[in-house]
Amino acid sequence: MKVTISDVARLAGVSTATVSHTINNTRYVSAETKDRVYRAIAELGYTPDASARSFRTGKKKTIGFIVPDISNKFFATMIESVETCLSAQGYHLIIANTKESMEREESSIRILTAGLVDGLLVASTMESFERLDRLVPAGFPVVLVDRTFEEKKYASVCVSNFQPIYRSVCRLAARGCRRVGIIGGIPRLSTTRERISAYREAAADCGLTMDPGLIQYGDSMEAGAPRCLDALLEQNCDGIVICQGLMASVSLSYLRKKGLLPGRDLSLVSFVDYNIQSYDLYYDQVDRIIQPVEELGRTAGEQILRRIEKPDAPVLERVLTSEYRPCGEGEAGQP
Repeated sequence: MKVTISDVARLAGVSTATVSHTINNTRYVSAETKDRVYRAIAELGYTPDASARSFRTGKKKTIGFIVPDISNKFFATMIESVETCLSAQGYHLIIANTKESMEREESSIRILTAGLVDGLLVASTMESFERLDRLVPAGFPVVLVDRTFEEKKYASVCVSNFQPIYRSVCRLAARGCRRVGIIGGIPRLSTTRERISAYREAAADCGLTMDPGLIQYGDSMEAGAPRCLDALLEQNCDGIVICQGLMASVSLSYLRKKGLLPGRDLSLVSFVDYNIQSYDLYYDQVDRIIQPVEELGRTAGEQILRRIEKPDAPVLERVLTSEYRPCGEGEAGQP
């Protein structure tokens, strides 16, 4: 038979209200009484009813995080950082994986905001802000993570990569590269648009060739990288910028299988979204753009907790910066 709060109260010699206040810390209870209550809980093996507690307090102590690809270590690392931040404040995390599907994201938002969570973190794959916005209940705490929109209705945490991309393309030009290609992510995403914009501006300022075929778009997952690489190699690229960590990792392996080495056969700029040995093996042949993924996750966790505690607080946009590390430079390289 399930142990109830009344059983705990009888064993501790207190009222059920005192047990509730002890568990939820909603009223002063003396140390001696708390000790009796906790000893009774331990002896009986009582588990507080989280659903009942959330009904009384209005909080579930749970946050939802909608991510586009849970198998991508960039998001896996970010999830771990978010969870560490939230658990320190007594919150749990529910993950929804959209696999870059707008329909799956729509379904996840509807389910999670229907009473399951107190707030929502979203790395959205939506093509428009309007589609996302009409799904979110009025006043519901939301923080956009990594991917944002021009409209600033919701708080957001993202990383600016414009300057690192611009600098990397200019450095390739200074090395003598004339046909610099780029592999971007899904075209509709804010991250992709910013990175392609930086590439175009740098290529124009440096007098580089601007053939349309030098811009290739992947799917932000593993499958897109080889196809994009083949297309750029057919364009006789002597330099390539790969704008996403998972595709960059796959690209290094793919080039090796084709007998091509970064630094010898072509110049490569690689996004680094997480720690991986292949980057260490090639660090002196590949320019790297280092993403602050753990800081991104921690900041996102802090932001959603702030929105839950103060729903009417001003909407904030936190923009972190990545680090451009030219090849051959170690941990002390230039930012």
